[in-house]
Amino acid sequence: MYPISAQLAAFVAQTESFTSDDASPAGLRQNYNRMCQAFTPPVPGDVRVSDFSVAGVDVRSYLPDGPAPTEGWPCLLYIHGGGWVVGGLDSHDFICFELASALQVLVIAIDYRLAPEHRFPAAYQDCRVVWQAIQAGHGLHAIDLQRLVVAGDSAGGNLAAALCLGLRDDGQPLPRAQVLIYPALGGPCDLPSRRDCRDAPLLSSADADAYLALYLADSGKRSPYAMPLLAEDFGGLPKAFIAVAQFDPLRDEGMRYAEQLQAAGVATVLHPGKGLVHGCLRARRQVPEVDRLYDDLLAYLMSEALTQV
Repeated sequence: MYPISAQLAAFVAQTESFTSDDASPAGLRQNYNRMCQAFTPPVPGDVRVSDFSVAGVDVRSYLPDGPAPTEGWPCLLYIHGGGWVVGGLDSHDFICFELASALQVLVIAIDYRLAPEHRFPAAYQDCRVVWQAIQAGHGLHAIDLQRLVVAGDSAGGNLAAALCLGLRDDGQPLPRAQVLIYPALGGPCDLPSRRDCRDAPLLSSADADAYLALYLADSGKRSPYAMPLLAEDFGGLPKAFIAVAQFDPLRDEGMRYAEQLQAAGVATVLHPGKGLVHGCLRARRQVPEVDRLYDDLLAYLMSEALTQV
């Protein structure tokens, strides 16, 4: 039904081989962790990995070998996806390794609290706490606060966008840029992609609704920090790189967010994700269209977000 490439279809089949009938949070996490392990490459030789806590929140740093720049490390704060329900520090090693090694920058991943045990705003608050601790100079590494970017995929893209909104609203220092990869942004359920991609590979419309229901407390249904598309004002936010996937029920949420940012005068790059599906980041070096997404992402970060001010 969905005209994806043979390479991407093989990736989808391998990913789906880890699913089971156990849809409880514990079952979802067990299957997701097994899948993540199968797709996680070895640590690159030029990256050092450290686990520590910042203001009570566990984080993992990925540091390139070599001396720190005199002004501190350019830094990418990464927020993992997983529907706010699954995932953690191990699940997104694959992209954090890649970004640290390819860009020769510090990457810090956040191990935020998961739903449904911890509903909104717990994950959002954890991201805020880590951001504020970094601003205060806490942590293992010296960071150049002028070259600090926030990024996330799926639910992590939601949290990255929400973090930017909350910081702006409170008059706090903002990231240099925000990178949102097939983000879940709380769009209306009648968006065309919800219908056209209702049974798309790796994430159906029903899946997206189920994860959101596990995340949201009643207060979140009205909060732009849970559903960023509810924001009334999109001005004054960091410039953005937004990547969507063509065959993804969340596609139009990312596209609408890009349109709202552009209309508010925020410089925004939209990667259309032609031929892609939700969750495809793990297909790096297996699927040419996924490699094109990485090429655009890395080029944006090098030229627009992490360059010397």
